[in-house]
Amino acid sequence: MGRKRSTPQTEFDFESLGQSLLSDFSSDGSNLGGNGCGDSSPSLNVSPTGGESKTPSVENQETKSDSLSLEMMGQKIKPKKPQKQETLKRPNATFQPSVGITDEEAQFQEPEIFTVSEINNQIKNLLEGEFPLIWIKGEISNFKVPPSGHFYFSLKDSKAQIRSVMFKGHNSKLNFEPEDGMEVLVRARVSVYAPRGDYQIICEMMDPVGQGALQLQFEQLKKKLSSEGLFDQAMKKQLPTLPKRIAIVTSPTGAAIQDMLNVLNRRYRGAEITLIPASVQGAKAPREIKAGIEIANQVVPKFDVMIVGRGGGSIEDLWSFNDEGVARAIAASEIPVVSAVGHEVDFTIADFVADLRAPTPSAAAELVVKNASDLVERIHESRRLIGSHIERKIQWERQQLNTFRHRLIDPRRRLQEFVQRCDELVGRLESGISRNLIEFKTRISNLRSRLGNPRTEILHSSERLKSTKSNLVQSMKIQLKEERSKLHGLMAVLDSLSPLQVVHRGYSIARREGVVVKTTEGLKIGDHVEVQLAKGKLKTEIKEIEN
Repeated sequence: MGRKRSTPQTEFDFESLGQSLLSDFSSDGSNLGGNGCGDSSPSLNVSPTGGESKTPSVENQETKSDSLSLEMMGQKIKPKKPQKQETLKRPNATFQPSVGITDEEAQFQEPEIFTVSEINNQIKNLLEGEFPLIWIKGEISNFKVPPSGHFYFSLKDSKAQIRSVMFKGHNSKLNFEPEDGMEVLVRARVSVYAPRGDYQIICEMMDPVGQGALQLQFEQLKKKLSSEGLFDQAMKKQLPTLPKRIAIVTSPTGAAIQDMLNVLNRRYRGAEITLIPASVQGAKAPREIKAGIEIANQVVPKFDVMIVGRGGGSIEDLWSFNDEGVARAIAASEIPVVSAVGHEVDFTIADFVADLRAPTPSAAAELVVKNASDLVERIHESRRLIGSHIERKIQWERQQLNTFRHRLIDPRRRLQEFVQRCDELVGRLESGISRNLIEFKTRISNLRSRLGNPRTEILHSSERLKSTKSNLVQSMKIQLKEERSKLHGLMAVLDSLSPLQVVHRGYSIARREGVVVKTTEGLKIGDHVEVQLAKGKLKTEIKEIEN
C-alpha cells in the first residue's frame, strides 16, 4: 500500500465497460456487428443508467456522427472517426471496404474469410488500442497462484464478472496478500488472450477497498507471527529488578528520549544509559531499528534491558514498528525488550513481540527502573522489621533460658548419684562372677566322672577294630570267588554266541556301509561290500547277484 495514482483515471464498473465495448464494435469501419454490405445499423447512446436510444434514420446518424459522445461515469468520451481500413496481408485473400457495392455486384465478389487467430488478434489490437489504463473496482473470486507466481482471479460485482491476471513482476510489489472475497481497486488494461479468445484485464496495481491497506497488512503480519508462536507468553523474558546497564533504541532528536532520560534520572541515577540512535519513521527506519537491536545484543558487557520506541504519531508515522524484520529482531533478542511506541491507544507488532509493552516512553522508563526514594523507604522499612524481629527473638530465647535454668539440677548431686549407682553395680558384678565360677567347677567335675579313663577306652576300641577287619577280609574273599565263578560262566555263554566263533569255523560276515548283509535284497551290481574273516577283512565289489 502507499502507492499513489499519478493521474486521475476513469473508474469503470463491469456493466458500463461491456456497453462501451459494444459501442466500439458497432462504430468500427469493419462493421463487425452489421450485415457486411455497408448498411449502417442504428447506433447506441450509452448513458450511466444503461438506457439506449435508436437514431431514427441512417441519414441523421451520418450527419450527427461527429457530434455524438459516449457518456460514462460522469465523463464524456468522443468516439474516434472511422479510419481507413487496411488490407490484410494474406496471400489468398484481401480485405477491401464494401461500401458502395450494390447487391448484384456483391453476388459476384469473393467473400472475405478470416481465421480464428486473425479475428482474435484483430479484437485484441482493437481493445488494447481503444482502452488506456483504467481503474476497476470489484470483488476477488477464484483466486489462484500457480508455481509461476502469477495471480489469476476474477473480478466481480453483483451483475457481472471479468477474468483478470496480475503477473509476478507487478504482484511482487504488493504489501498485502489478496484472497477470495476481498474488494479491491485495480489499475489495469483491457486485453484478449488470443489462444483461447478470452477477454480479460491485465492488472498492474491493486489496492484494497474498505479496510485500509495498512490495517490489512498489520492484521496479516500479526496473524502470521502469532501462528509462529512469537507472541506466546512462554517466550517472554523477565525484566531485572535493578538494571545497571540500559540500552535505548530511538531517535536522538525526538521528545521521547528526553522524556525517558528525565524519568530515569529522577527515579534511579545509578543506571548506565546508552542511546543507540535510529530513525523511527521513513523508508530507512525499519532497517535502522533492526540494526540498533542487533548492535545492542552484541555489546560486551551485555545490557540488562533494552527500550525500543518513539513518541506518538499517525499510523503511518508508527509503521516502522510494524515491520516484520523489526519484530523478528525483537523476538530474537537475548536482552529483555520493552516496547514504548506512541500513546496508550497505539498498538504495533513490536508491542506484541516485546517482553513487556509500555503505553508511552515515559511509562517504559518507569517500568524499567524502580524509584530510588521508594527503594530507600523499602530499605528503612525492612531494617525496622528486621530489628523488631531480632528483639522478639532475643526475648523469646531469654525466656527459654530461664525456663531451662529452673529445670536444671545441681550437677554435684547428679554426680553423687552416679557414683553411688556405680558402686552398686560393681558389687552386683562381683557377686555374679563368683556364682558363675562355682557353677562351672561343678559341671566340670560331673563331666570328668562320666568320661572315665581314656586309655582303657582306646584299648577296647583297638580290639574291636582288629576283629572287624578280619571278618571283612574273609567276607570279601568269599564274595570275589563267587563273582569270579559267575563271570567264567557268562564268558563261556558269550563265546558260544559270538560271531567270531562262527568265523573261526570257516564262515565270514559281509557288511555294506557298516550294515550286515543278510540277503541280496537292496544290493546291486557295483556295490562295495566288506567281508570280515577270522583274520583280516576283504574289500569286494559285486559283479553278479544270484537270488
